[in-house]
Amino acid sequence: MRALRVHELGDPAEVLRLEAAPVPEPGPHQVRVRVEAAALNFADDLLCRGKYQERPPLPFIPGMELAGEVVAAGSEARTPLGQRVMALASPPHGALAEEALAEDRSVHLIPPGLDADEAAAMLVSYQTGYVALHRRAALQSGEVLLVHAGAGGVGSAAIQLGTAAGARVFATAGGADKVKLCRELGAEIAIDYRSEDFVAIVKQATGGRGADVIFDPVGGDVSDLSRKCIAWEGRLLVIGFASGRIPDAPLNHALVKNYSILGVYWGRYNQMNPGYVEHMHAELMRLQGQGRIRPLIRSRISLEEVPAAMTRLVGRGTVGKVVVRPRD
Repeated sequence: MRALRVHELGDPAEVLRLEAAPVPEPGPHQVRVRVEAAALNFADDLLCRGKYQERPPLPFIPGMELAGEVVAAGSEARTPLGQRVMALASPPHGALAEEALAEDRSVHLIPPGLDADEAAAMLVSYQTGYVALHRRAALQSGEVLLVHAGAGGVGSAAIQLGTAAGARVFATAGGADKVKLCRELGAEIAIDYRSEDFVAIVKQATGGRGADVIFDPVGGDVSDLSRKCIAWEGRLLVIGFASGRIPDAPLNHALVKNYSILGVYWGRYNQMNPGYVEHMHAELMRLQGQGRIRPLIRSRISLEEVPAAMTRLVGRGTVGKVVVRPRD
């Protein structure tokens, strides 16, 4: 089969090799999926560089999210052959290949009406958003939610989920086109962080109170500024550090303003609380079936195009999710 493999850690544009790789055999609790579509994530870049929480043995195939057909199953797996599924790939046999492995517990059947591209883009972004907004922040209807990087894969999901929850959603993005997109996704106020002061705008729009919940996948300066417009008893959600800088949080400031800093490591829920993952997935599929959430997909590419697409993604040059079709 064809696959993108990493033989040494580094910049994905330099270390990803498109080559023939052995077809992996599933373990007892795994399935093998013929990949119809995979979706890129910021974590794939970190994985290639050896900076992600997990470090699979070399060589490995990156790629977290996939959709396709189950073609082989381990002795203890419950998912029948022939089912079309959406799943999280199991390192080192990731989704950027014609066939990939997935732990049976991470596999979900694709509901009618959901195509492979959208199914592949539903897991990481929407589950991250759901865990952050509902389990960690307990977002309430009528609260103000500020979403940073609103035109990205995770940010666009958070805007939709916040809107579905009845929140007043504000969003930041870079450039007029991305700002316009945030409004189309449901943001009441969309702010171009390149030319506007989001702190001042949030304060003005809330009568000086600030945002109840701040969804921050950027870190760095964005995180530092966010603390200036968080409300009393607000919740600052730490999603990631796309800016490249992990900020230092002054705990005395959290004490004085009585706000919470909440970490969101979505990936651990499949191990720590699989029952909650099942509940969350059911809720997301309900919202998807009602048309209240839908992955924002503006780019569909082949395996050959992945290294360049990873560079664009990390450099904030993409919009929404980038979907890969390994068999194109």
